[in-house]
Amino acid sequence: MKPVKYRVVAESQPVQISGIPVIERPREKIQKRGASVLTDRELIAAIIGKGVHGHSVLSVATVVEEQLNRDYPELNYSTLAKIPGIGHVKACQLLACFELARRYIEEEPVRIQRPEDVLPLLPDLREEKQEHFISITMNGAGEMVKVRTITVGLLNQSQIHPREAFADAITDRAASVIFVHNHPSGSLLPSEQDRAVTRQLVEAGKILGIAVLDHLIISKKGFLSMKEQGLI
Repeated sequence: MKPVKYRVVAESQPVQISGIPVIERPREKIQKRGASVLTDRELIAAIIGKGVHGHSVLSVATVVEEQLNRDYPELNYSTLAKIPGIGHVKACQLLACFELARRYIEEEPVRIQRPEDVLPLLPDLREEKQEHFISITMNGAGEMVKVRTITVGLLNQSQIHPREAFADAITDRAASVIFVHNHPSGSLLPSEQDRAVTRQLVEAGKILGIAVLDHLIISKKGFLSMKEQGLI
């Protein structure tokens, strides 16, 4: 089965800000939920503020994001200023933001893009004698915010209530979360209880606006991704 890669899929047609519900607009999302929940494109849109005739702010932000992915950290004023809808003022705004962020970066963020990226974060989990249920919260850029143990003991729906499972994700203002638990027995097959818990958490995440990207099972024999198995 082809491995999954976690990513935010861009829209095929750029959307005008006026066509987006107020609560989902970039600057309103920052006000209500904090900047960490925004995708890269939304952060760029929040910085440049508005588009120009024929180019919505989100379509301009999409082009800037693509340029960043190609050229960062060599991206310069001349390249940015040539992008339709950017020009002198917005190019300066973007470069000022990039430089300020660079000066305050303390360490390289941990990006989680596929199931294998989770394993180094939990090196001892496969050796645990009891089941541990863990949440990994992430921001809008797919960067890890925090790894936390939610419960220790038998995994069941009464223990893994969405209230407890998502409490830290809400505190972290997370955009998404990955859940992980171990099977001390060594089996990697998801039980019916595992499936039921996963379905419950996915539905709760939809209501909260926090995407459940995956639920991993880890044992001495390896790991299983419910996303790869089509269970999410």
